[in-house]
Amino acid sequence: MQTREIKIANVKIGGDNPLAFIAGPCVIESEESTLKAAARLADISQKLNVPIIFKSSYDKANRSSINSYRGPGIDAGLTILDKARKETGLPVISDVHSVEEAKKASGALDCLQIPAFLCRQTDLVIEASKTGKPVNIKKGQFLAPADVKNIIDKVASTGNKNILVTERGVSFGYNNLVVDMRSIPIMQGFGYPVVYDATHSVQLPGGMGSSSGGERQFITPLTRAAVAAGCDAVFLEVHECPEKALCDGPNMLELDALSKLIEDLVRIHEYVRNK
Repeated sequence: MQTREIKIANVKIGGDNPLAFIAGPCVIESEESTLKAAARLADISQKLNVPIIFKSSYDKANRSSINSYRGPGIDAGLTILDKARKETGLPVISDVHSVEEAKKASGALDCLQIPAFLCRQTDLVIEASKTGKPVNIKKGQFLAPADVKNIIDKVASTGNKNILVTERGVSFGYNNLVVDMRSIPIMQGFGYPVVYDATHSVQLPGGMGSSSGGERQFITPLTRAAVAAGCDAVFLEVHECPEKALCDGPNMLELDALSKLIEDLVRIHEYVRNK
């Protein structure tokens, strides 16, 4: 289903455009590791000729435990993300968590992301939209696909039509998520591009007691299914060594595996489009 074309810096998503990717470490662990990851993603983007937006969080406000690593915070984090953008040429995206953060973050980010658990917070959605920057709404695990229309209307009420919607699974009993692929064409029916979040869809929220677990072995089959279902972009959190990641390691993809997966997904996308 063809959707509106959304432009995030030099990346076009939706419409007749190629499959796009949003990728990067879950959270900023250090300036060095973040810039290294961004450089590798820029290299992949150039070699495979695919559009990539760099993602990493300056603050993971929704953590299982009080002791969980959250990131460097907004000031240091935005400085690092802005440096990554300037050094690699990749657009950057990160989560915003409050009305106060939205305006400050818009100065360094090319797209503001609304976290899943905050997607119905009207004041946050409105303030992020008023910045004029594209807004990526992550559909809450508690929402039906049709419910996203109300959130889209909140963004559009500000005059901002640069909207992405991200599918990341729905709660299925305790500590489990499941993806209903019908959600992709349902949400595309509202006219805006739909992103499939491959790595959070395999997360097991709270599955390890004081942290979330994950089943990264299902990233590839689920992402292939989402691209076959027609999604406009794919969101993948990647890490050089997921086992050592400070956040969401069990559901992150190893960076070395990204190129092969992208090549597979691009072929599926092209096949579906030609059909």
